[in-house]
Amino acid sequence: MKLLDIHTHSTANNFAIFNLETSSPQRSPDYFSTGFHPWNLNENWQENFDKLEALAQNERCMAIGEAGFDRIWGPDISVQKAAFKAQAKLAIALGIPLILHLVKSHDLLLEYFKSEKETPSIICHGFNLKPHLATQLLPFPVYFSFGKALKQKESHAIAWLKDCPSERFFFETDDSKEPIDSIFNTASVILGRPEEVLSEQVLSNWNKISKRKIYE
Repeated sequence: MKLLDIHTHSTANNFAIFNLETSSPQRSPDYFSTGFHPWNLNENWQENFDKLEALAQNERCMAIGEAGFDRIWGPDISVQKAAFKAQAKLAIALGIPLILHLVKSHDLLLEYFKSEKETPSIICHGFNLKPHLATQLLPFPVYFSFGKALKQKESHAIAWLKDCPSERFFFETDDSKEPIDSIFNTASVILGRPEEVLSEQVLSNWNKISKRKIYE
């Protein structure tokens, strides 16, 4: 049984979506995502958009991102909004999801959804916000990826995973040293469901929201 890791910075696992930096592309595993992370944005981001578009045309590019909003570390919010909208449009055009980085910017994500007629499916990676904030996102095509926060006692991630609709969840390792097997095992204990069932659900969820399919 293969367990899909939908967001990682490690190349150790080939059944994973590797976060490929547009600024320094390298050989990646079978699947990758790429985008302009808010931390790496500047006012001249448009000059590199052609490079992002070219990388995204590769059929192994499964998602755009990380992209998103960060009020702690990033350029002016106007720059972040413009870059995010451009990347979201690219994801829509390709029929693939967008992997979201979101820090103290929940309101900006809601603003985006309420202002746009068409949006891509958006996966909130490393989700660990309060459950009521997650509930506010359910009317929109938002999905939740859980990682190392599931290992933290009484975390918001644990609370939301228990209530999160099954068709909305994914699992990831991000930049942690926890293997994806361990994340799935923890989720299995929390939910009282076998890892095999969770694995099947994750693959089903992915293939419903992306034109670029993943099979075990």
